[in-house]
Amino acid sequence: MLEGQIRESISKSNAKALKNDGYLIANIYGKGQENIHCAFKRNDFIKAVKNKTTLIFPVKVGGKEIEVVVQEYQKDPVTNDLLHVDLMMAQKGVVAKYKIPVKTHGSAKGLKNKGVLMISKKRVAVQSAPENLPNFYDLDVTDLDTGDAILVRDLPAHNGVKILEKDSVAVVGVIKAK
Repeated sequence: MLEGQIRESISKSNAKALKNDGYLIANIYGKGQENIHCAFKRNDFIKAVKNKTTLIFPVKVGGKEIEVVVQEYQKDPVTNDLLHVDLMMAQKGVVAKYKIPVKTHGSAKGLKNKGVLMISKKRVAVQSAPENLPNFYDLDVTDLDTGDAILVRDLPAHNGVKILEKDSVAVVGVIKAK
């Protein structure tokens, strides 16, 4: 489990000192809860996020175990290093907005007809309670030919999950290569 430390001071100099020591500055927040300003070891955080199998994962901060989901992160535009991350508490029964990743499987028919597979939406915005969240949307692209697309309305329905995107937005499609 990922362990972090609570930041006593939220000053710029304190944040800079933590970053120089290899820490990633983070904020944890939730509806009706007090914000937690904390820091995680940068490499440990990256490993934990890459190895997680579900959207929601536990972190331990100040002796408390909290279920969180990555809401937003900031990267350095030049070095591509993580600078800051916002984590949202996944509170049971509390409906909130999440972004569900999209994964594809299969080889599209259109790839043989000089087409290119385009994933337009890597994440789909949904509104749900954390216990109803799917880990990801798995889309089969084997039947897609050149010019075909899978739209938001074609995504599988999950009980208690409301998709916030427009129905006509393409998620995955095969376009004609130039």
